[in-house]
Amino acid sequence: MRTHPDFIGRGVGARILTTIIDAAKARGIRRLSLETGSGPSFQAAYSLYEKFGFRKGEAYAGYKQTDFNHFMHLDLGTA
Repeated sequence: MRTHPDFIGRGVGARILTTIIDAAKARGIRRLSLETGSGPSFQAAYSLYEKFGFRKGEAYAGYKQTDFNHFMHLDLGTA
């Protein structure tokens, strides 16, 4: 997920992520997982995901763990 430069710092990413989480809960999805990079250009996204409760975890869906990527998961429980 990347926010257009004209909208950085205006809460757009948070609203998109809230919409995704709400839609997942409404569909009974119990876990959301994502892959993101590392380094300064990914820090804002990483911080946003942590703020929403995503926690670092294992690779999934055929992804391979490298020094560059991070896998994060959010337990939604039973919707």
